[in-house]
Amino acid sequence: MTQHPRTGTSKTIILSCLLVLGPVCSGAAAVPGNTAGKKPQNVLLIMSDDLKASALGAYGNTVCRTPNIDHLAESGMVFERTYCQGLACSPSRPSMMTSTYPGVKPAAPTIGEHLQKHGWHTARVGKIFHMGVPNSPKNGDSGLDVPECWTEFHNTKSEETYTPGLYRLTSRGIAAREMQGRQGAGTKLRPWVAVEADCEDGSDQADYMVGQKAIEILRERKESEKPFFLGVGFFRPHYPMVAPKRFFDMYPSGKLEVPSLQDGDLDDIPRAGQASTGDGLNDNEEGRRLMWQAYYASTTFMDEQVGRVLDELDRLGLADSTVVIFTTDHGYHLGEHGFWQKANLHEEVVRVPFIVRVPGKKTGRTMSLFELVDLYPTCLDLLGLPAPAGLQGKSLAPVLHDPAASVRDTALSVHNKRHAKVPAAGIRAADWHYMRYADGSEELYDMVKDPSEYRNLAADKKSAKLLKTARRKMDQRMKEAGLSQ
Repeated sequence: MTQHPRTGTSKTIILSCLLVLGPVCSGAAAVPGNTAGKKPQNVLLIMSDDLKASALGAYGNTVCRTPNIDHLAESGMVFERTYCQGLACSPSRPSMMTSTYPGVKPAAPTIGEHLQKHGWHTARVGKIFHMGVPNSPKNGDSGLDVPECWTEFHNTKSEETYTPGLYRLTSRGIAAREMQGRQGAGTKLRPWVAVEADCEDGSDQADYMVGQKAIEILRERKESEKPFFLGVGFFRPHYPMVAPKRFFDMYPSGKLEVPSLQDGDLDDIPRAGQASTGDGLNDNEEGRRLMWQAYYASTTFMDEQVGRVLDELDRLGLADSTVVIFTTDHGYHLGEHGFWQKANLHEEVVRVPFIVRVPGKKTGRTMSLFELVDLYPTCLDLLGLPAPAGLQGKSLAPVLHDPAASVRDTALSVHNKRHAKVPAAGIRAADWHYMRYADGSEELYDMVKDPSEYRNLAADKKSAKLLKTARRKMDQRMKEAGLSQ
């Protein structure tokens, strides 16, 4: 048990597979009916981890099965152009929860603290603020959570890489069922590990436990008249990509298409803009396919848990009073340009899924630019609450009334590497994407003609006018964010 720093009361409950029982249910609830103009009372924030937007059916993927998230998308508003502000879990998540750009000291309380002041019950289960994975779910700790944000918070405890099943280190061609030799908590885990778990329903996994505890909290909140903000943080598809074997079987590795590696692709990408090349994965075709298989398997497993939570929200009759938000902390590279993982400014990393379902509001899709720092003020606007001073985000509520509305003309992402006087950053406009690094090197892409970012136009004389515009916009955004010298 962990003691709450303010009250000294016991606040953390660690869940184990022995305590979590119940059938796995898939399929999300139908869209709630019109609420006759009433403002919703509650917010259900569902977060995945390391989830690229392009992995979801709602964002055009035709291979990965995510029926519950896709159903939520059909019953809500899909933001096609949402961008994270931090490029890894640790900078992105606190940035979201404080509406502050990475590298800037927050001037406002967390969203949970602010809501508590206005009478809301705030609860967390799983990963909302940063937790190291696999260490935090293996140890059952809170990581870098901010306990003041929550009225109550709950952690999970699972075996992660030591889950019984077929263990794979895909970059090395290792596949074994023995526990000996597995990498796990307390070691420098390579991010290319997957486990095809033996437990068929996944009840021994952190994400199942997160979903089960979320269901219990929803039932408790149903009995209370107090409005709530519930953060449900799933760990997958963050490595180690652990899921029941049946999810791996959905995606035979030999049938999966993986990004092609083009000769000379990196010639026009500055060294500062290049990312991890996969510890040998780029020379291992089978390993690359197994990585895609594991990513899809763990994504579909996570989606099933989303469905369980949404089903319960509907069963309890809470859907017509609850804003539902699905998002993640940042995207992910799975071999595009030969890059793997995160922590760089390219589109696969900075673009994230963001789906909002508001009772009685329009459904559809919007191309309006959205930043994750906008989540906090948007939630307050939807709940009819005042915003505290110091938020750097903007409310996107107008877009939920009119998908054609626009609140931003660019989205800013910050590469806050240590020891850099001025952080590297990128800005995404509707038609172009610009990146500038601490050493002054640049990237510029035409996102209409070149959406996969293969041709850097920063040195192209024909693009000089666009480059000048992009530099000016970057200077303006960095100054507004408080990140320029």
